[in-house]
Amino acid sequence: MPKIVDHEKQKEKIAEAVWNVIHRDGLEHCTVRNVAKEAGLSAGSMRHYFPQQSELFIYSMRLVANRVKTRIESMTFNGTPAENVKQLLFQLMPLDEERKLEMEAWYAFTAKSLSDPELKPLRKEMNEGIYSACKSAVEMLVNTGAKPGIDVLKETEHLYALVDGLALHLIMAPERLTAEMIDSVLAGYLRSLE
Repeated sequence: MPKIVDHEKQKEKIAEAVWNVIHRDGLEHCTVRNVAKEAGLSAGSMRHYFPQQSELFIYSMRLVANRVKTRIESMTFNGTPAENVKQLLFQLMPLDEERKLEMEAWYAFTAKSLSDPELKPLRKEMNEGIYSACKSAVEMLVNTGAKPGIDVLKETEHLYALVDGLALHLIMAPERLTAEMIDSVLAGYLRSLE
């Protein structure tokens, strides 16, 4: 009886292998051979799923976005508006190993997208998604009684910069920036809007 392969699961496995190679060796080492070895596949099997390296990178980058989106969509909110917003923003932070791998891959792909025209549209789309999440967070606070006169667009930029900066610093200096510190910084910012 022929073996039934879940092609989507195989593609996810390969994308996760890309993330692991990026984490361990850097994006420049994401060759077909290295990624196939990490995924436990032959190079030929991997090329069956991703004939071009750009297809592999696009899929791997999109998988990061899909995982974040799935985590956010599966959340239940039953705290105060500020607590709910903070929990939402935590989904954008590399606070565990899975999210750390995703974030490292995201930053590697973002850097590559500056010179790779095939990745540029996806980078733009994903940045707009993060911006939109930040804007929704600010709007949620405004609609639930934040202090009057808040400039939503300005505060969205503040929050976007804060989230981006915290995520980057957590990747670059995890020994200095802890989950508790991120909680405190976000809580302080959100209190400034109440």
